[in-house]
Amino acid sequence: MTFPKDPVMLLSVVNTYLRDHHTSLEDLCKSNNIAREELLKRLSAISYHYDNGQNQFVQD
Repeated sequence: MTFPKDPVMLLSVVNTYLRDHHTSLEDLCKSNNIAREELLKRLSAISYHYDNGQNQFVQD
C-alpha cells in the first residue's frame, strides 16, 4: 500500500490499519515496507506518538 503524504490522512490510515489488520507498529511497518522511524517522525510533526498499549497513534 502507498501511504498518504498528508500527515492527518496518514494518521487516519495508519490507525485504521493498526486496528483492523496489525497487532503492532512493527508488524504494520514490516508488512508494508515502511520505515518505523520515518512513520514516527511524520506523525510526531502533528503531535502524535505511538501508544503500545492501545496499538494506536495518540495525541501528545
